[in-house]
Amino acid sequence: MSETVAIIPARGGSKGIPRKNLVDVCGKPLIAWSVLQACNARSIDSVWVTSDDDEILTVAQSFGAKPIHRPAEISGDHATSESAWLHALSAIERQGVFIDTVVAMQPTSPIREASDLDGGIQMLREQRFDSLLSVVAVEDFFTWSIGDDGSAASVNYDYQNRKRRQQIEQRYLENGSFYIFRPEQLREESNRLGGRIGLFVMKRHKMFQIDNPEDIHLCAAIMRGFGLDCT
Repeated sequence: MSETVAIIPARGGSKGIPRKNLVDVCGKPLIAWSVLQACNARSIDSVWVTSDDDEILTVAQSFGAKPIHRPAEISGDHATSESAWLHALSAIERQGVFIDTVVAMQPTSPIREASDLDGGIQMLREQRFDSLLSVVAVEDFFTWSIGDDGSAASVNYDYQNRKRRQQIEQRYLENGSFYIFRPEQLREESNRLGGRIGLFVMKRHKMFQIDNPEDIHLCAAIMRGFGLDCT
């Protein structure tokens, strides 16, 4: 029988926040939130964490994940998530699991729910997408750049001909929470996205992820405020 598996890459090293995947967020290690959300998703058959760090794997196991030891050569700062997912696919298949669909989650995005994962999987299947990514809708999102002379210039709109809000095309921001794809998609293109791509729109407060120390407090406050701290 084919399975839908969640694969969560969690390196031991982190320059911005030391031991980031184990830092406390609302009373649990950061990695635990992704594991629990995946375990609670009705459409996911098994949850796997791939890491070069034994402590992370032990913690992940205690919350319900299965461990995959990631080799050092694909665990450095320049290693891609794709390389970790490819290695994990082979490791899981060697254990006799036939993988139909992969839910690739990023542990730095704890502001999500199991229903988001279920919704993304349902959308991929019903609308026959080849791959899918989570996004949030953005409004009045105007970007600027600063030139070499220090002056600012508008990038994605003309400030001299500013459109009314109703005239602005709806745009979506990739929030990095999760990606869904078939194993053959990743293996053929070495990319998490390809073919006919779908966008699963999450609520706006789920756009934040943990990259810097201040993000820990911001994400924790959002999780408490929206009742997401009791998974």
